[in-house]
Amino acid sequence: VQLVESGGGMVQSGGSLRLSCTASGAVNSIEAMGWYRQVPGKQRELVAVERTAGTRHLVDAVKGRFTISRDNAKNTVHLQMNSLKPEDTAVYYCWVLLLMPDTRPYWGQGTQVTVSS
Repeated sequence: VQLVESGGGMVQSGGSLRLSCTASGAVNSIEAMGWYRQVPGKQRELVAVERTAGTRHLVDAVKGRFTISRDNAKNTVHLQMNSLKPEDTAVYYCWVLLLMPDTRPYWGQGTQVTVSS
């Protein structure tokens, strides 16, 4: 299973970025896809997740600013980030939960998002 991310970069406060992640390989049992983020010295934290069944969850810190969406036919997940703040600066990781052959998560390589004030 491979996860390829794109869309990170640097933007000023109040700006927007769109992250994308495509899963390939043995990905015919995706339960959920989403995004985590991590800053140096802190634990990786959930940002947003969307289950294949359609339910979505975004953490309070990004509600109203970020939107998660999926294209199930293309095994792709997007994270539209608007009204970015300096505290959104982090490495963003794509995350996929597969059910087969074993229930386990897979991670992308990470993409840097930097928001300047």
